[in-house]
Amino acid sequence: MNRKPVVVAMSGGVDSSVTAALLQEQGHEVIGVTMQLWDQSSGVSCCSADNVRDARRVAEQLDIPFHVVHFEDEFQSQVIKTFCDEYFIGRTPNPCVVCNQILKFDLLLRKARELGAEKMATGHYANIVEKDGRYLLQKGVDRHKDQSYFLFALTQEQLSCSLFPLGSMSKDDVRSHAERFDLQVAQKAESQDICFIPDGDYVNFLEEQRGHGQLDGDIVHVSGKVLGKHKGIYRYTVGQRKGLGIGWTAPLFVVGINAENKQVIVGEREHLSRKELEIDGCNWSIEEPQETFKTYCRIRYRHHEVPATVQPLTNRQARIVFEDAQKGITPGQAAVFYADDLVLGGGWIK
Repeated sequence: MNRKPVVVAMSGGVDSSVTAALLQEQGHEVIGVTMQLWDQSSGVSCCSADNVRDARRVAEQLDIPFHVVHFEDEFQSQVIKTFCDEYFIGRTPNPCVVCNQILKFDLLLRKARELGAEKMATGHYANIVEKDGRYLLQKGVDRHKDQSYFLFALTQEQLSCSLFPLGSMSKDDVRSHAERFDLQVAQKAESQDICFIPDGDYVNFLEEQRGHGQLDGDIVHVSGKVLGKHKGIYRYTVGQRKGLGIGWTAPLFVVGINAENKQVIVGEREHLSRKELEIDGCNWSIEEPQETFKTYCRIRYRHHEVPATVQPLTNRQARIVFEDAQKGITPGQAAVFYADDLVLGGGWIK
C-alpha cells in the first residue's frame, strides 16, 4: 500500500489514541505528534508531563514514530494572551476555537507537512464532507460529543487536509475500540474544563496573569441606578445571576459589561433577551454569501440552533436577526450557522 503518512495529533487521551490505532489498522503509516503548550512545571494538566508520557506510551504500543513539538510561546501569545485580553475588555472568550484555528490546524499542520504527511487526523467528534467542490463540516454522530461548533473557523485548505475518524462514532464506541486495542488509556477520564485552567477557577488564573484591582467598579442597573460595587469586570459574564451580592425587588442578571467605564450592567430577566446581534471575523465553509439568507444559528456550545436570518456586511462581518429573541447573547462567543447537520460558517459575537 503506497500511502502518504498521516500525522495524528495525540493528547494522551483516549480519543486521539483510538484515532491513531484505527488509522494504523486501516493500513496508514501513522506518525504521532503531541503539542507541548504549557510549561510542565506549572502543574497545568493540559500538555502536562503525564499526558505527554501517556501519548508516548500509546505510540510505543502501536510502534509508530512519535514527536513532541514545542508551541509554548505561540500558546502564550495567541491563546493565553487573547483569553486574558478578551476578559479585560468585557468579553467572554472561547479559547478552544482559537487554539484549534491557530495551533492545531495551522502550526501543527505545517509540522505534519514537514514530516512528509499530507493529512492530519485528530480525535474530534465531527465529520468532513465534500459538496459542490467545497469541504463542509458536519456534526458528529454522537450529538452529546459533537465538536463542529469549535471547528467553524477552519479554512477550506485546513479542512481538505484533515481527518476526523471518530465523527461517526459514539463515545462508548471509542471506549470499546480502546479496549479492543488494549490501549493503556482506555478508561482514562476526560477533562471538561478549559485545558489550561483544570480547576475551573478562571478568575484566579486571570489575576495571576494580569494582577487584580485594575477593573473594579460599579454594578449598575439598566435604569442607571448604581446598586453596588464589584471586584473586576472579568468576574462576570452575560446571563450570570449568582454572585452579584446585591438586593433588588426581582432577580437580577448580568446583561452587559461596560469595560470603558468598568461597569457591570444588570437587569431583570426580560433585559436578557435580544433579537439581533452582529459578528465579525466571519469564516465560511460555503461560498461567501452576498445576499441575506435564512439559516439556523448556535450562539454557544450548549445552545440549540434556532431559526435566524443572516445579512452579510463588509469586512467579514454580518448581522443576525433571530426569529425569536434569545437570552444570554455573549460578546466573545462564536455564532455558528447550520443547515441541518452541516456547518455553513460563523463568526465572533461583537
